[in-house]
This record gives sequence, structure tokens and C-alpha cells, in this order.
Amino acid sequence: MTAWTRRNFLKHSTAAVMATGPLLRRAAAGARAADKPGAKMRFGLVTYLWGQDWDLPTLIANCEKTGVLGLETRTEHAHKVEPSLSAAERLEVKKRFADSPVVFVGPGTNQQYDDPEPEKLAASIEGTKAFIKLSHDCGGSGVKVKPNSFHKNVPREVTIEQIGKSLNKVGAFAADYGQEIRLEVHGTCAELPVIKSIMDLVDQKNVGVCWNCNAQDLQGEGLEFNFNLVKSRFGATAHVRELNINDYPYQKLIEMFVAMDYAGWILLEARTKPADRIAALIEQRKVFEEMVAKAQAKV
Repeated sequence: MTAWTRRNFLKHSTAAVMATGPLLRRAAAGARAADKPGAKMRFGLVTYLWGQDWDLPTLIANCEKTGVLGLETRTEHAHKVEPSLSAAERLEVKKRFADSPVVFVGPGTNQQYDDPEPEKLAASIEGTKAFIKLSHDCGGSGVKVKPNSFHKNVPREVTIEQIGKSLNKVGAFAADYGQEIRLEVHGTCAELPVIKSIMDLVDQKNVGVCWNCNAQDLQGEGLEFNFNLVKSRFGATAHVRELNINDYPYQKLIEMFVAMDYAGWILLEARTKPADRIAALIEQRKVFEEMVAKAQAKV
């Protein structure tokens, strides 16, 4: 090799190293971030209220624009992901999601298991089965349900037992379809000791708790105690409200999810009515990412 050739070889080799160095550093940083607790958590949307009037193509397109890439579709909303869909329509819904980066997390229902009237309870169980089939056919992974309330002249323990038994029934049915039942912490059953009592009666492993960021979370012995009561039974979804506009301790909540290395969906169930929902969704995603990074720095 001549002196000129050696000089050029060294020059181009050095340039290549300098050019690839930042890429390698970014790749290494990405790998380190992926190894951190909570790195598998993802941010998505419950379509109440910010997506309730968007049809399905608009809903998916807006989620793509904002980087909010998971959807729990509420029943009775404009996107019409409902048990009434035909087989062909279900395939179309599945294809729309498959052709996009947006994940159909599953339908959010109003099915609940507290009613003391046997006919209404049976109807809710059958309604849940219909949504399980819908979720399966459309490519979802589970169905959100509610416990939901205590009733006058019915002992609390009777209602708790009824809800637990009902969850076992729908959970067994859902297992045959590869689906999860997600019990939203909701209604007058929303105190976490009550949710724990219900889940203690549930032996179906595909039935999980959907944390819901209620005022009851802060009652009794406080957020961390209540979180720990049910965290071993968390399902693949949790609900939050706007992360930066109320007094719920969201940073602490995210820290606890990160500490347990939660790998599910944190779904925004918004309460406000911003003029620009696209900008608001982007803002919420960024706040979530900042909270996760701050929590990871503490681990």
C-alpha cells in the first residue's frame, strides 16, 4: 500500500467511524432505555370523550397523527365497533387496524354483574359474551367490564360474591377466545379493598383489574397501599385522566407502574373538551413519556 493510499484509507476510515458514531450511540441509548423498568408500557386512548364522535377511519388516522397507538373503543360511540357488526364488517375493522400502527386493545363495555335481578344479571353475562366474540373477531385482546354497585337491602358480601362468580363465568368463556376480562375499578364498588375481595373469588387467570384513577384510590391508607392490594391482579389496561390538569398524584402512580415493570396499556380516558383534540393528545403523550422517564431515573 502506497503512502497516498494509506492516507486515504485512514481518512475514510476515520470519517466512517465519525459518521456512524452518533448512530451507534443513539442505538446504544435506545437499547439501554428498552432495558429499563416500565419500558414496555404504552400510551393509548379510551374513546370517551376525545374520540366519541370520530368514525373508525378518522379515529385511527388521528391516533397515527398523535403517536397514541392503542385504542379501547367505547360502546355506543361514532366508530360503531359493536356486537351488531356482521362477519364481513368485523373483518373490515380488523383489517383497518392491521393496516395501521394503531392497536385495537379491545372494546370498553357497560356490562356489569351487580344487579340483584337474575334476569338482568344473565343478560349482562350474555352481553359480555357477545363483546368477547366481537373483540376476538376484530383483533382485540380483551373486554372492559364493570363490577359495579351495591344495592339497598342486599348485603355487600352477597353482591361481592355474585360479581366474583360472574367474572369466573365470563372469564372461562373469554379464555376459549384468547381474550382477557378487564374489571374497571368503577361505581360504588370502586374502593380497592372491595375490588380485592372480588378478585379473591376469581380463579380465572385471564380476569384482571383495570386501574381507573378514582378518588377512592386515595382513601383509607392511601394510594400506595391501595395500589399494592391489587397490583398482582392487574390486567393489560389501566385508565388515567389528563395527566397534568388535576390533583391526582399521577407522577407517583407512574412511578409505581414503572417500579413493578408494568407492560400494559396506560389508556387516557379524558374528561375535558379541548378545542384541538389532536394537539391535546400529543401533549398528553409527551407528558406521559416525561413522567415515565422521570420515574425510570429513580429506579
